[in-house]
Amino acid sequence: MRDFVVVTDSTSNLSPDLAEEHDVPVIPLNVHWGGESYLDGVTLDSDTFYRWLRERKDFPKTSQPSAGAFIDFFQEVAETYATKAILGLFISEQMSGTLASAVQAKQELAVVRPDLRLELVDSRSVSMGLGLQVLVAARAAAAGKTLEEAMALAKQCYEREHVIFAVDTLEFLHRGGRIGGAARLLGSALNLKPVLTLENGRVDTLEKARSRGKSLRRVLEIAEERLQGQRPVDVGVMQAEAGADLDSFVQMIWDRLKPVRVYIRTLTPVVGTHSGPGTLGMAFYTSPEPE
Repeated sequence: MRDFVVVTDSTSNLSPDLAEEHDVPVIPLNVHWGGESYLDGVTLDSDTFYRWLRERKDFPKTSQPSAGAFIDFFQEVAETYATKAILGLFISEQMSGTLASAVQAKQELAVVRPDLRLELVDSRSVSMGLGLQVLVAARAAAAGKTLEEAMALAKQCYEREHVIFAVDTLEFLHRGGRIGGAARLLGSALNLKPVLTLENGRVDTLEKARSRGKSLRRVLEIAEERLQGQRPVDVGVMQAEAGADLDSFVQMIWDRLKPVRVYIRTLTPVVGTHSGPGTLGMAFYTSPEPE
């Protein structure tokens, strides 16, 4: 019997091992490509996805889980963990209809499962920005905190969290309709390497650099500026076919930011559809860990 279970969606970028270690069930989003539909990270892995992205001329689309899928998911979690309470943290509602589907499922389950408590949270983030919030909540659950305390700690994480990343091109964000405030950079110089962030749950522009190396250096410099000498608890490194840049980027994080932990994750197919290959960045926060 568990007092409550923390759940999330596949855009959190938690590896299967990490999700299992922290007892976090994950519901996958969907990738639609060439008349076929795939479950994010389940029936379509990242290696295959990025190879197809290089080789194919057609472009994938994504969609949130249906309300029916969420109903099945929530009921399975409740049965597997013998719990009557679930805390769900999901991708920003500014980027996806995932939370809306979860809310619809909650309303329908209230009729047939009034004993099941569902608390659904808009992380206002994605990838490891979401993943770090989920890990904070999961550690709180494991430490015996209440659901309310876990929610408060996840909120504290969000309030002290930053997501900063560089992309090779804005093409994928533009195609997928997730470009947000970065739209003002469209039509700029072709060799532009934008440095982006998440602001109020949507993609926004921080700076525009003239080279790949410059954009990655600025990601680290901006992180240092925001930390103001503080040591980050967790850093989630997010990458998509970043090549040799990845190792040097991670080493600079260890050397300059001195985090407690670093998680390195390849963007899932759903997130990669909108960010594109060459994306490299980080999420980090400085809030205290659950005891």
